[in-house]
Amino acid sequence: MDIATIIGIFSGLALIFGAIMSGGQIQTFVNLPSVMIVVGGTLAATLITFPLGEVLQAFQAAKMVFTQKKVDPNDVVRLIINVANLSRRQGLVALSKVRTDNPIFKKALMLIADGAPEELIRHTLRIEIEAMRQRHATAQDVFKKMGAYAPAFGMLGTLIGLIQMLGTLDDPKTIGPAMAVALITTFYGSFMSSLFFLPVAGKLKSRTQVEIINLEIIFEGALSILENNNPLLIYEQLSSFIPPRLREEYQPVRRERATA
Repeated sequence: MDIATIIGIFSGLALIFGAIMSGGQIQTFVNLPSVMIVVGGTLAATLITFPLGEVLQAFQAAKMVFTQKKVDPNDVVRLIINVANLSRRQGLVALSKVRTDNPIFKKALMLIADGAPEELIRHTLRIEIEAMRQRHATAQDVFKKMGAYAPAFGMLGTLIGLIQMLGTLDDPKTIGPAMAVALITTFYGSFMSSLFFLPVAGKLKSRTQVEIINLEIIFEGALSILENNNPLLIYEQLSSFIPPRLREEYQPVRRERATA
């Protein structure tokens, strides 16, 4: 569970609804046609822009923003050091027995254990990293577009409400309520864009940057293992991906467990 995301959403909702309740009744801000225009219009425009599969993948990625804990690069470095020690003791073939939840790291270890050429390992891992980058960029773009579409449809709903209001100017008593309903649609669009769509896109970008760092660590670590480098040298190389204040000190381990 990502605590920062949960705190951000609930604090944002609390502030907005607190402001609403302090100045009137929440029923004033409830309008079903406005919700239909903003939500339905945003989804419709998004489906026009992207294939259905990419939209579904983006929502799946958004769910992971709330539920999946990001992997600390220090944990990845520590795992690679353990694997490096294992390979120096038992040989490269032993890497095929290493258990890990990371499919790219598992593929790298299998290639090394099978005696694949270094150039093939480099090329394969680079393809994996770039493919992941493209997938994540598409998910981010979906929510960025939704963040742009929602206010636009909110304004469209406001224009519809104003046109309807202008048709009833002969009754002055209806102008105030009609104007309020017209502006609610703009409120919905700005609310959804500012508190959900654009923040989710930003969080996905942040997660992507961390995951790319982890994959780069795996990439360089796999090549270092293939070259049978000293674990201390591997640590010095891989820790360069981590800001100095966040790095963990290298601690030689006598009996390592190469599982994750």
